[in-house]
Amino acid sequence: MGDFRFSSLRLRFRDGERRDAVLRESGRVGALSADLRADGEGIGLTLAPEGEATLESVSALFDFTFRPDDRLFLNGYQSWTDSYEHTAGERIRPLGALPRMLDGRFGFSAYGDYRFTKTERRRGRLHGFSYAYVRRGAEWILFGSLAEDSGFTVIRFHTDRNCILFEKECAGRRLTAPYRALSVRVYRGAEDEVFDAYFADLGIEKTGKRRVDGYTSWYNRYQNISEESVTEDLAGFAAQSEKPDFFQIDDGYQTAVGDWLSVDEKKFPRGMAPIAERIRAAGMTPGIWLAPFAAERTSRLVAEHPDWLLRGEDGKPVFAGGNWSGFYALDLDRPEVVSYLERVFSAVIREWGYRLLKLDFLYAACLVPTPDATRGERMAKAVDLLLRLTEGAEILACGVPLASVFGKVAYCRIGCDVALSFDGDFYLRPMHRERPSTKFSLLNTLYRRQLNGRAFLSDPDVFLLRDDNMEMTPEERKTLLTLNALCGGVLFTSDNVGAYSDEKKRLLREAKKLTPADLLSVEREKKTVTVSYTGGTLTLKL
Repeated sequence: MGDFRFSSLRLRFRDGERRDAVLRESGRVGALSADLRADGEGIGLTLAPEGEATLESVSALFDFTFRPDDRLFLNGYQSWTDSYEHTAGERIRPLGALPRMLDGRFGFSAYGDYRFTKTERRRGRLHGFSYAYVRRGAEWILFGSLAEDSGFTVIRFHTDRNCILFEKECAGRRLTAPYRALSVRVYRGAEDEVFDAYFADLGIEKTGKRRVDGYTSWYNRYQNISEESVTEDLAGFAAQSEKPDFFQIDDGYQTAVGDWLSVDEKKFPRGMAPIAERIRAAGMTPGIWLAPFAAERTSRLVAEHPDWLLRGEDGKPVFAGGNWSGFYALDLDRPEVVSYLERVFSAVIREWGYRLLKLDFLYAACLVPTPDATRGERMAKAVDLLLRLTEGAEILACGVPLASVFGKVAYCRIGCDVALSFDGDFYLRPMHRERPSTKFSLLNTLYRRQLNGRAFLSDPDVFLLRDDNMEMTPEERKTLLTLNALCGGVLFTSDNVGAYSDEKKRLLREAKKLTPADLLSVEREKKTVTVSYTGGTLTLKL
């Protein structure tokens, strides 16, 4: 395809001895037979071993001429990872010295790709996962992986060297059968044209579902919820002529993360089933939050079943993040863990009566690869498990490598958590790329907008218009509502909509009339992103 030309494929593996090879066509290297297709339309590589071999790395290099005015997008590792268009001279921000010093306490490195992907500090070095594009005015050049279920594909733009590198995240993967190592296609055309073609090649049909709306308790009350507070919030919707589709109870009902069937009796003395029934009686579908692959350090699960925890090469439990009292990942290869999750989901769906499940911190399933499964394979297996366990309910996925849930879940978060201030807490800003920030949430909403209706209905996180418990300006709140409505398929809030002034009700009515078709352009000039849509213009500062 003109300026996109295959250069070489590099293999590093062990089959009794360590081997390195550079390939430009199909062939055999030691115990591996490589079926290679590479040209201006992409690359396909299947490796077939004779006996056993262990991969260390697989990478394909293509020449590509970047231009100074190109706009470059590379999809971040998981839902929360900041993902927006870059210019050719920029770089991806690495995990800095301060967060690395604090990593043992707060687990910043677990949230993103910091533990297993090199972030190059040189300008002109950008990387992402699964799909990426170069935008040249009206022309879009999309690079999309079709093989993320065999391992994540790292895409690197080296604008300083005019090349693109596709790397399989597969270190330590033992091969005993044919392995689909790389499958990347290149698409050129208009925006809708290239994304439609990509998802068609993935075998995923457009959802055809309308936008849904709802309420979640998190972004006002956070963990300070109770039967009384839920009843109060529910009453705020009672007088509404149009009820939201969903009313979701978030974190705070359980005694500890991981102890899902141990409901806090002080907060919910009658348990969770009566709340679900009350939500249904009010005309909405009851939803609830869980982090199924996580277990808080102070949970009863950790105390009673330490053998259920995922362990690293050092034999210690894998620290999965600093939320709550800190938490570990569960080992999904253990039948006891799967049996426990079967009991949890059966209770939540069939006994309690919840039909929307917001499943969070899902990246915990793929923190550690095994000799027989890459991170991508472990994530795919975990998602398949969730689909089996949640039969009869819909999933809103969150904190997940996005390609792992393409076409599999109804709804998915595509950005970080919003914050009550526009850019979140100042002391978190130097930390990691997954921190809560309304600004970065909106950037992800804009630049992952093509996933909405194709991969799933996108959840851009909540809008907030209220005046109390709020640090954003009225204009920032309006921007949040408008862009969520323009680009998302899920329009949730944590406000008591019944308490809105007439002006806020008008803003919400007008926003609900917006559709993705109303979005006219998203253009970046230096540190300013300008969004034009039918009815107005908005600006964001990077």
